[in-house]
Amino acid sequence: MKQNLTHTVSRRDLLRQSACGFGLLGLTALLAEEYSVCAEPKSMDPLSPKPPHFAAKAKRVIFLFMQGGPSSIDTFDPKPRLTRDDGKPLPFKRPLTFAEGDVGNLMRSPWAFRHYGQSGIEVSDLFPEVGSCVDDMCVIRSLVGDSVAHGGAVLQLHTGSNTFPRPSMGSWITYGLGTENQSLPGFVTIRPGLARWCQKLQFWFPASRLSGHSNRECRY
Repeated sequence: MKQNLTHTVSRRDLLRQSACGFGLLGLTALLAEEYSVCAEPKSMDPLSPKPPHFAAKAKRVIFLFMQGGPSSIDTFDPKPRLTRDDGKPLPFKRPLTFAEGDVGNLMRSPWAFRHYGQSGIEVSDLFPEVGSCVDDMCVIRSLVGDSVAHGGAVLQLHTGSNTFPRPSMGSWITYGLGTENQSLPGFVTIRPGLARWCQKLQFWFPASRLSGHSNRECRY
């Protein structure tokens, strides 16, 4: 006598009958969480998802702060006047610096710049492969800082202030948008453990104003 093996088992029955029903317990928790988010859009959880002002286009953001990288004037920011005045003395009074003394003449970038793509963005010969996909990039050349010190400049880059800690960029993003995954931190900071400047936690600190929007720090 042949047994009929065509009987189908629903996914819900499988979760209820297998592994002592622990799968169904997990499903119940997930459905309850989803229902609470839909039923109470104004949740008391500061990290609950919030609708943006405009339709989102990016799925995720990875911000790379590469301290000690090549200079902007050798990569994506050509300086025609610096090229013209190569070898000449500085034509204006030097602002406050930490190395007073004899100053050499101006020096142009040793790499040539070329126009790439339909946008015509100039990229140096250091990155010819990057230049081939420059139309998919956004190059910002208008950023300036208010401090000549590395520490103040880095602090201003991450928080907008070069004098005292304010909420970091990641804290403001999670404050405005929240996060869909309530089991993970709003944003993660990956940093070297022995970096002298990067050890200053105020670079990613939420400050007192956004105390509920801190990061999870990972060292390597």
